[in-house]
Amino acid sequence: MKPRSLIIEGARQNNLKNLTLHIPHGSYTVVTGPSGSGKSSLAFETIYAEGQRLYVESLSTYARQFLERVQRPDVDSIKNICPTIAIEQKNSVKTSRATVASSTEIYDYLRLLFAKIGKACCPACKIPIQKDSISQIVDFVRQKLIHQKIWVIAPFSSETTSIQQLLKKGFTRILKENDIVELTPKSSLGKQKDIWVILDRLLVKEGIESALTDSLEIAYQETRGRAIIRDEAATLHKFSLDFICSRCDLKFPETSPAFFSFNHPYGACPACKGFGNNLHIDEELVIPNKNLSLEGGAIEPWTKPSRQRWQKRLLDFARGQSVPIDQPYKQLPADFRKKVFAGTKGFAGVAGFFRKLEKKKYKMAIRVLLSRYKSAFTCEQCRGTRLRPEAEHVKIQSFSISNLHAMTIEKVKKILDRLELTSFETKVSDEILKQIRSRLIFLSRVGVDYLTLNRLTKTLSGGEAQRINLANQLGAQLMQTIYVLDEPSIGLHPRDNKRLIGLLKHLRDLGNTVIVVEHDPELIRASDYVIELGPQGGEKGGHLIYEGPYQDFLKQSTLTSSYLSGSAGIQTPQKRREVKGPFLKLTGVTHNNLKSVDLSIPLHKLVCVTGVSGSGKSSLIHDTLYNALARIFKIKNASIGRFQTISGFKQLRTVRLLDQKPIGKSPRSNPITYLKAYDEIRYLFASTPESKKRGYQPSTFSFNMSGGRCEYCQGEGLQKIEMHFLADITLTCEQCDGKKFKKEVLEVRYNGKHIFDVLSMTVDEAYVFFLTHSSLRKKLRILTEVGLGYLKIGQAAPTLSGGEAQRLKIAKELSQDMTHTLYLLDEPTTGLHLEDIQKLLLVLNRLVDQSNTVVVIEHQLDLIKNADYVIDLGPEGGHRGGQIVAEGTPEEIALEPHSYTGKYLKKAL
Repeated sequence: MKPRSLIIEGARQNNLKNLTLHIPHGSYTVVTGPSGSGKSSLAFETIYAEGQRLYVESLSTYARQFLERVQRPDVDSIKNICPTIAIEQKNSVKTSRATVASSTEIYDYLRLLFAKIGKACCPACKIPIQKDSISQIVDFVRQKLIHQKIWVIAPFSSETTSIQQLLKKGFTRILKENDIVELTPKSSLGKQKDIWVILDRLLVKEGIESALTDSLEIAYQETRGRAIIRDEAATLHKFSLDFICSRCDLKFPETSPAFFSFNHPYGACPACKGFGNNLHIDEELVIPNKNLSLEGGAIEPWTKPSRQRWQKRLLDFARGQSVPIDQPYKQLPADFRKKVFAGTKGFAGVAGFFRKLEKKKYKMAIRVLLSRYKSAFTCEQCRGTRLRPEAEHVKIQSFSISNLHAMTIEKVKKILDRLELTSFETKVSDEILKQIRSRLIFLSRVGVDYLTLNRLTKTLSGGEAQRINLANQLGAQLMQTIYVLDEPSIGLHPRDNKRLIGLLKHLRDLGNTVIVVEHDPELIRASDYVIELGPQGGEKGGHLIYEGPYQDFLKQSTLTSSYLSGSAGIQTPQKRREVKGPFLKLTGVTHNNLKSVDLSIPLHKLVCVTGVSGSGKSSLIHDTLYNALARIFKIKNASIGRFQTISGFKQLRTVRLLDQKPIGKSPRSNPITYLKAYDEIRYLFASTPESKKRGYQPSTFSFNMSGGRCEYCQGEGLQKIEMHFLADITLTCEQCDGKKFKKEVLEVRYNGKHIFDVLSMTVDEAYVFFLTHSSLRKKLRILTEVGLGYLKIGQAAPTLSGGEAQRLKIAKELSQDMTHTLYLLDEPTTGLHLEDIQKLLLVLNRLVDQSNTVVVIEHQLDLIKNADYVIDLGPEGGHRGGQIVAEGTPEEIALEPHSYTGKYLKKAL
């Protein structure tokens, strides 16, 4: 009999307070509560971690040898647990080889499909190339050459076959210049490349199949798979067991699934090795500011003191060419600029300079220097398809595999549904097409049908990556499994919430248990069972506030239920900042799917950029606006999306992109080091009498330097074990027990606490502990204001969520008191409870009140309705998006009939 509930007893992981709860199997359960209340600790670090541990326990002896070192979740018992699968919001893919199609197995099936029913065409003659079986040749002769006299010819190569060998085999007649010639030992072939031996002469009529088959078998056997049929009109019909063009004898490579793989040496483009692009010196990076003159340092790498001799050669060359050295570079003659970059006789130019550096690539400093001036350019040989050129000539109907790979999921689905196949092709491809279509359907159902199949997986947002993983799990059709999801609504427009809810319920209806960590009201309302943790974050959280069916949840007076029932809520502002200028303007943006967009952002305002997934928000704000301003303010030289003009930036001092990328990759990076506050803590510990007595310096209390840190784990407190074929396992360091420092360093105490005790404090606890230190207290207070009071100040950066990392970046900016800065944020409400969004709005408005401009890409309606100005993109995603549908105040957007955002914003207002 199937157990009815997952029973968790005595859960104490992280800040959980000895929780005991029952989660019904076969239900859709939401775990909610304020940020830091213990939701992830329960769902991922307790339930999922125990399921994973039990899975490893069932594996080989090799895998199990590490099991004793893997820490079991801090829980008394978990009963009736099923296999667990975690679908997290992080996009862990870093490689440039993975695409949407390859990560969902669609590309694997496409490769198989093209290998089975794809038709190769000769690049020169444009006629089909195929292997010809004897039965196919016989059918051709019977259908096309009926009642004709034919000759069956075996073409031997004159380079490997002599006349004596042919006579020895009994062949006596050959075709030479359209005449039949009797072979003798003294026969001469002249300049003829092949010896065409006549095997038989036949009249095509009923009953010749046997004789024709015998002759063709001899031809194939003697010539390694080649035969020719000559008809009455002296037309030659060439046949082969190899992929050879019957007209021009071009040999085509053998097609197989590997032939269409850009991750296999046989199929990858030899020029770019399957990446689709090559790194070359980028003129835009070498000459970032074309308004500078040659004398003023237009050639950026030659402005450094160590390369003054190259600058002198440039100026001498310009004078020799009678070109002014004090004129802006962009105004110089085009042929001269070409010589400067490519070089000419007597002057090596920029290209020659970098060629010289390439010879010293064995030096790390040179490799770093070269990388600064290189960009990825589309491979000229494969034109970005990643495949060997011959793959383009294998097609199903009129489509090559690279054609389909470059299309959106929606378009490929329509094309495959309209395929017209022969009965043989249908029989061969039926199961393959079924697998491809099912995956395309699931991807459409999770709302990512606007993505192209060749979209790099590493460029997907966390929400998109999570929904693709969700589609993969739907395709797997597993049963009696526990799925643990981390905010699947991230990056999803309110319009698509119903679709996501339907998918989660579909997983449940298959017989699975779905546990979702979520804040979105719509996803909570659709749940069967609710678990709320709280009442606050950090040490004040971890308590079970409510556990039970959703129907009874609204009758409670908890923090979340009060927002859902309407007794609490985020209010619409009574008065908004007046929008009248100045404006930051960007015109003619055509990057990705954007359709010549003209963007106007009012400065010193809170601006929201909205729109359905794939409508072009990131292309407009990240790839174009930020990269253009970053180059203007000399922050970085990144490739910029195509646009015509930019204006209004002179009103700004700088630009900051506060995205959800981790603040650091090492466990040594943490919130207190990121805010540059750890130096003060180290000085405090170094100033204690015990430290002075032992001769300890501030560096002794650093886990980034040798001296006081544990050298066994190099101050990380953790060790990574490579598991081979399994995910790597991270274990607590045996030497320091995860405390990062040597035992003697931990003997030094400040106000009764050693250094690791301080790093283990939450922000709120540290604020009280350092009450007498004003500069430390100021930075810690800012962390509290952005809703991170529950975080441990020494929490490892890789363990922070994307939303927490973003709020840390906001806190750092607040601590610097910046003005006239453009802040660009990407979904800062990620991971935030509705209560915490109130705090975030106060922080964002504080940034605006300091004469800054805040532009937020957002789907959360409470934040959108509090904006001063909204720019809505759409109307749909992908090729059907890329336009500004509406712009104005939230009230004006709500009146726009063609805006999906306006439709939902109207209800929120």
